[in-house]
Amino acid sequence: MENQSDNSDEKPSSDPMSESATVLDLTSFQLHDLDSVELPPSLTELDLTTNRLSALDPRIGQLPNLKKLSLRQNLITDAAVEPLSSWQLISHLEELVLRDNQLKKVPDVVIFKKLLVFDVSFNEISSLSGLSKVSSTLRELYVSKNEVTKMEEIEHFYELQILELGSNRLRIMELLENLKNLQELWLGRNRIRTVNLCGLKCIKKISLQSNRLTSMIGFQECVALEELYLSHNGIVKMEGLSTLVNLRVLDVSANKLTEINDIENLTKLEDLWLNDNNIASLEGLEEAVTGTREKLTTIYLERNPCAQSPNYVSTLRQIFPNIEQIDSEVYA
Repeated sequence: MENQSDNSDEKPSSDPMSESATVLDLTSFQLHDLDSVELPPSLTELDLTTNRLSALDPRIGQLPNLKKLSLRQNLITDAAVEPLSSWQLISHLEELVLRDNQLKKVPDVVIFKKLLVFDVSFNEISSLSGLSKVSSTLRELYVSKNEVTKMEEIEHFYELQILELGSNRLRIMELLENLKNLQELWLGRNRIRTVNLCGLKCIKKISLQSNRLTSMIGFQECVALEELYLSHNGIVKMEGLSTLVNLRVLDVSANKLTEINDIENLTKLEDLWLNDNNIASLEGLEEAVTGTREKLTTIYLERNPCAQSPNYVSTLRQIFPNIEQIDSEVYA
């Protein structure tokens, strides 16, 4: 937590908080409670990020217009968050952020029938049990940096666009079939061995960095995919990419690749990250990137054997006429 001592003694000014105020931002006031704070009934947004709150002020439940509530980076426990489930007057809440607290389970938020954003990342949650009670209106779900071992109770999120489950203990990708509107899937830093995307044809961003993948097979049907992040795995071959014609960013750095394959159809590819692999030579590269040559502006190949070849940079600049960056070197 950042040191916020420079304003820790400040009292939130009530001067700008007229009866018609709609937004109250108390970020980093280091408040232990809200006793000194006025909460006008007109509030639509209340941001209590980075304070020392260990309980919820019951007056929050009396804000009839509240749409967004952030309790990020406080000291909220499971017991402390329980009152939320009975605050009928704020049942139309659309955004609830409980990130970076002391939760051990998914809170009961069944009361919020219009919830769009729900964030419980950076807690100590070991199970997704309880998500079945979260409204099917949800668009963004963040449960990263917890201790979740299984994907469950997400099947009803038909409107979900962003799912963040990175830095957990997941081993299997599952129950994604109904998430037809999903645009972004973040599963980095888990223990996943096999790709299973259940035919998500609309998805645009996928991260499976720092898992246990040995194969790239499984993305073929994700034809709308624009960004794919697969660094720090054990992938030995580039394959299953030819259908991803909308791909702009491909990161397969820090794997076990020995050559560049299956990207000749990727005419929109702009960024290609291949550093920290076992690619021995640049021979055949020009053929491998036939469709990519004109569009590519960034390529990383450092810490591959091929990066030691005497004409490394000049060869790449010749192959890619519009290249702007090779490894850390930027070209005008």
